[in-house]
Amino acid sequence: MRDVAVVGFAQRQMQDFDGSPTCVELLVPVFKECYEQTGWTRRDIGFWCSGSSDYLAGRSFSFVQAVDAIGVIPPVNESHVEMDLAWAMYEAWLKIQTGEVDTALVYAFGKSSAGVLRRTLGLQLDPYTMTPLWPDTVSLAGLQARAGIDAGLWDEQAMAEVALRSLTDAEKNEHAVRRGGSSVPELLARPLYADPLRKHDCAPVTDGAAAIVLAAGDRAREVRDRPAWLSGISHHIDPMSMGTRDLTRSPSAARSAAALDLTGVDVAELHAPFSHQELVLHRELALADDVRINPSGGALTGNPMFSAGGIRVGEAARRIWAGESDKALAHATSGPALQQNLVCTLGAATGSTTGGHR
Repeated sequence: MRDVAVVGFAQRQMQDFDGSPTCVELLVPVFKECYEQTGWTRRDIGFWCSGSSDYLAGRSFSFVQAVDAIGVIPPVNESHVEMDLAWAMYEAWLKIQTGEVDTALVYAFGKSSAGVLRRTLGLQLDPYTMTPLWPDTVSLAGLQARAGIDAGLWDEQAMAEVALRSLTDAEKNEHAVRRGGSSVPELLARPLYADPLRKHDCAPVTDGAAAIVLAAGDRAREVRDRPAWLSGISHHIDPMSMGTRDLTRSPSAARSAAALDLTGVDVAELHAPFSHQELVLHRELALADDVRINPSGGALTGNPMFSAGGIRVGEAARRIWAGESDKALAHATSGPALQQNLVCTLGAATGSTTGGHR
């Protein structure tokens, strides 16, 4: 197995939807920042892979337009996944493992403001029993949160504590959406949005894009004194049918974590679009109590569709680069109520990558 590291990361989150930029306009500044971080140009990139959604964009092959942001010269080796940036990163990691390329730039984008996001996401549900009911993502998360409360696994105060910590940490994050909140009692005094959820329990609708640069071996060391080496990647999926799942659990997250060595993890960036989902993930990933969770503020302070999971990888890598962490965990989710989960570990030391998928 080749040693592969994250050596570049950039993101752009649109909080006000001002000017409604196209996907190309979202991506060009992100690519520029990645080039500046690495000192590379597009000629140094061996493989490109993007993540996006035709459903979200409202047209077929929407990713083709985004290729304009790369440029036409030289011709590029390019691929695409109808998934979050984290899964595009997984494909690029596999490409580097083949030995065909040494470097890759993966990117993703989504314009949630272009349509009715929560209704659109209903299309990913079972087409016979669920989609005809058009349950939106917040309502499904509300059912999940209520199931956990009724089972005694968490309460509204625990959810508010997660939200408050995220909002507080977000004050240090230039990309986060500022949503306020000074104390747990103040948050609990706010009106319910989708019982038992309040608005601070739900990730904001965010347009945005992000990119990650991967490099193998010495190419990574050329760019960073302290590359964030990918030491493990694993992803699994739970059944589509909501009626066959215990919504208070996330078996796919637990299986992904079990395939990796989480010993020594000191930072975890979890893609939890709802406050109670962080509580589910903390338990399923069996994280130690002293692990710092979402120092970036997490998805509760900015959740650009099809970028937010990969952003967790980038934020974890930043901690490695800065010497704030020696081993970090990053997590991405897709589907309703934590249905599909990818977990990876990053560290300051090299080592053969482990992991699996199902």
